Amino acid sequence: MQYLKLNNGVSMPVIGIGGWSQKKENIIDALNVGYRMIDTAAQYGNESEVGGAIRDFGVGRGDIFLTTKLWTQDIREHRVKEAFEESLNRLGTDYVDLYLIHWPAEGFENAYLEMEKLYKEGKVRAIGVSNFEKHHLDALVQNGASVVPVVNQVEIHPYFSNSEIVDECNKRGTVPEAWCPLGGPGSSEMNDEKIQGVAEKYDKTIAQIILRWHIQRGVAVIPKSSNPERMKQNFDVFDFELDSRDMDIINELDCGKRLGAHPDNFDF
Repeated sequence: MQYLKLNNGVSMPVIGIGGWSQKKENIIDALNVGYRMIDTAAQYGNESEVGGAIRDFGVGRGDIFLTTKLWTQDIREHRVKEAFEESLNRLGTDYVDLYLIHWPAEGFENAYLEMEKLYKEGKVRAIGVSNFEKHHLDALVQNGASVVPVVNQVEIHPYFSNSEIVDECNKRGTVPEAWCPLGGPGSSEMNDEKIQGVAEKYDKTIAQIILRWHIQRGVAVIPKSSNPERMKQNFDVFDFELDSRDMDIINELDCGKRLGAHPDNFDF
């Protein structure tokens, strides 16, 4: 495992397991493989299962890097503290390692200030954002935020490299973290001939090549899989390094193909 040092000194694994739609047994499988970062969210509806998996697996809470997120409705209803306490109760823990604004819903600037209070009270080890563009990050500063987000979790994959926001995060000392890092279910990226050529060169899977591309860009990754064998493959990305030409081959695949909603235009 490799770790990234966040801007507040906390260490975060560079790879975690994506928690969307995952059941308790899936999380336990991931922990058995060696994953120690789990990404979930209130909106996923499975915080209780994630918490149960951690307890049943028996690893110390301090050995797990646990991320959850503040949903849009709670931002709009100004209930940051209440939503956070509800997440803690469902997770069965008294703190989380990383708390993120899930999407920049109306009122996100003040929601972040409330999250700063949770951070300063020691209820979260780090706070950050998700699906933020540059102007959203600017708005936090303009609204008086004093804590630089440690992470901005955004859509990134070879067909949508999101280089502008990756570069912007790096300038600010914020770690970019990729959701949907492999391009999503049934992604054509997983059958891309150019990536396949790189995979054959290194005797690795396409998924391993893509994840390695992210990591060498300084991007943390949370690939989602419920298949233990694929979990193992996705985790096995630390024994090789892509050369600059192969990085360029993947960089050149970017076509601006966003899979999810645009952060400036979502209806949830």
